[in-house]
Amino acid sequence: MTEVLQPSLPFAPWADARTRRLPGILPLDMADWLRVDAAYAGQMPLRDQLIATRPAEVIAQLSSAAQAVEEMYEFTLDRLPEGFVRDSRSVTRPDGVRVPLDPARPLQTLGCLLQEDLCLMQEHGDGEHMLSAAVLCFPAGWALAEKLGRPLLRMHRPVASYTEDMAKRVQRLMDAVRVETPLWRANAHHSRAPLFNPLREDAPKDTVAQGDMPYIRSERQCLIRLPVSRAVLFSIHTYLVRREDLTPDQTAALAEHPIHRAL
Repeated sequence: MTEVLQPSLPFAPWADARTRRLPGILPLDMADWLRVDAAYAGQMPLRDQLIATRPAEVIAQLSSAAQAVEEMYEFTLDRLPEGFVRDSRSVTRPDGVRVPLDPARPLQTLGCLLQEDLCLMQEHGDGEHMLSAAVLCFPAGWALAEKLGRPLLRMHRPVASYTEDMAKRVQRLMDAVRVETPLWRANAHHSRAPLFNPLREDAPKDTVAQGDMPYIRSERQCLIRLPVSRAVLFSIHTYLVRREDLTPDQTAALAEHPIHRAL
């Protein structure tokens, strides 16, 4: 299958001192939350197909998340960027496809409108945030079914670098997200995997050399506190670019500040 690629990477986290070191958090301008980039027309048919034919792999929700999902649905529809045309029954996407508005299927509806994957994080009994709902068409080496209902530390198994100390730092970050102060960060890794790359935790790890991985995969991750449910909306905009399509400055910075390879 031919990959859907962006022609360039708008932001290289390894090239910016603010984002080079984890967690690399920056303030988010809500006017720049949802994006439509050059790969929109290619990515959306893939999302449509996954949601229609493999819904159990890309849509998941705990029953306890129903109120937060409803809030996320209205919150997101009210903030569609330029290029979307909404009426009382549907939204016409920037690629001309009309998507019926279906509040009974909020995750599916949003998943067919946006390039972003959307995950809801909510506190459970001990105060740690867990994944309570998601539309996740472009997982980078993890399976949604294994992570639903899991707290942050358990969600990141088997990532060796995600230690208990890191989990505490991320939990403090989740606690710090306020309605009036949304945040964003970005990551990046070498890849040869497709956009839809669900892998179970016990899947064998790829041992291919970095030089044989033709792509840079980067996620622009935004964290937004929903005002009513207080859930954290975690959105992921995935960029997949050829290494040769990096700018000269990005390539030079990558040589100076190498990023890890991944599946």
